[in-house]
Amino acid sequence: MVESDAVINGVFSFIIPGLGQAIEGYKARGLIIFIVGVIIAAIIIYLNFGPIVQYTVSGIYGLIAAYDAYRLY
Repeated sequence: MVESDAVINGVFSFIIPGLGQAIEGYKARGLIIFIVGVIIAAIIIYLNFGPIVQYTVSGIYGLIAAYDAYRLY
């Protein structure tokens, strides 16, 4: 296992949730994570939460996606 590849997948998945999973070969899993992230973002924007809630929720979701991509390697 090359540790740097796992870290890179985690970083990619933090920036765009699901990208690290797709790069690792789990394309369906990456697509589901991406779609769920878009749905969460749309709900937060639709309900007109403030920017603090938007950034907090998206940051937490990005960390979860990054950890998942790191763990898959």
